[in-house]
Formats: sequence, C-alpha cells, structure tokens
Amino acid sequence: MNAARIALASLAFAASAAQAHQIWIEQPAGQTAVIRFGEFGENLREASPGLLDKFGKPVATLLSAKGEKPADAVKTASGFTLPFAAARGESIVAEDASYPLYTWKQGEKNTTNWYRPAARLITDIAPLQPRLVLDLVPTGRVGEFKLFFRGQPKAKGKVTLVTQSGWSKEGHTDEQGVVRFDMPWQGTYVAEASFNDATAGERTGANGPERYDGVSYATTLTYVKADGVAPIPAGPAAAPAK
Repeated sequence: MNAARIALASLAFAASAAQAHQIWIEQPAGQTAVIRFGEFGENLREASPGLLDKFGKPVATLLSAKGEKPADAVKTASGFTLPFAAARGESIVAEDASYPLYTWKQGEKNTTNWYRPAARLITDIAPLQPRLVLDLVPTGRVGEFKLFFRGQPKAKGKVTLVTQSGWSKEGHTDEQGVVRFDMPWQGTYVAEASFNDATAGERTGANGPERYDGVSYATTLTYVKADGVAPIPAGPAAAPAK
C-alpha cells in the first residue's frame, strides 16, 4: 500500500472510530466535571496523544437557577476538564461544534460530513428544557427521557442506555419523543442518541467557510442514580486508539 492510500485509510479509520464513539460528562466526587470521548460501556476513554486530539475546542455551560456559566474545556491526557461542577438541581451541557469535517467516496461522489457530538450531565430527574441541537432531557420520572431535535420532540429515535459494566438496553421514542427504561442499579448511567441530518450547509472554519453535505449529531445524558441494587463493576479499561 502506497503512502497516499495509507493516509486515506488512516483518515477513514479515524472518521469511523469517531462516529462509533460518544462524548459524555463525568463528575468524580469532590472534583470538577470532565468531558470524556470514547465508549462508556467498554470503559474506553480516548487519550492524548491519540484520537482525543481530533477534537477542536469543546465548550460547556453550567445551567442553574442563578443563570448560565459558559467555559472552554481544557485538554488533558484523558479528557477535557471544566472549571466547575454541577450541584444538585444544576446541569451541564457541552458540545464540540468544530470537529474536523471528513470526506469519503459514495460511488462516484465525494461526500463531506460534519460530526457534531454533544453531552449533558444532570444531577436529578427534574424536567428540563432542551438546549442542544440534539438533546436528551429528563421528564421528572426515573428512567424516562425525552429526545429533542432543534427544540422539537423527536419521534422514533433510537436511544441506548448503558452502564459502567457494559450492560445496555435499546429503546425508541414515542410520538412525543419519550422513551422509558428500567434503572435497577445504583451508579452511573449514560443514555446515547444520534441522528444523521442530510441537510447541506456551510460553517465557519479556521481558514474560512467550510461546506458540508450533512451532519451526524450524537448526544448523551449522564445521570448518577443514588439508590438501587449495588452496581456491577466496570471491566478492565480498554486501550485508547493511537
């Protein structure tokens, strides 16, 4: 394989790996929040140097009754740290809107796509309004979430609920965008959803306008449940991609 083909194969792998991944927000006890990139259920957190370096500049906002507090995330070897933590009744949303566009060949046509990952962390199940383009929010009932796209309920959307042990369950939203899960264990749950929007457009890049043929939205919601059955431990940490 010549150098050009190796470079193309590497780009294709990075793009496919990115779309298979999600970002989610963790908040270790006594610490500020961290944006992770990888697969929560596989105990995979991408690192720097490595696939974590594909990110542009994730930004986050702490949402509370006192107002909004935006902040840029700071990259470390294993994620992006934030300068705040969410207290009970508060939430955090984060997004990377500058992930590099990627192009692949579909038949005779080159297609350029925009991968747009986002995440939300909640500290209770009180109902929340959508803030992200593709957003999962709690409804006020344990195990019940509502999916929105551009502020409108998203019907028939697939949502996957994952725990640290790798257990997962798929569900689909009803006509009101609502999906329900049993949540028997204590510990951290991450709900994931994605949506491919084939609407072409243009964004502002570092070197000027960038045209794209569609957007792949991916969003997560993290919730730590305080009660329930003792959680199944996470498996061994998976090796990050180089």
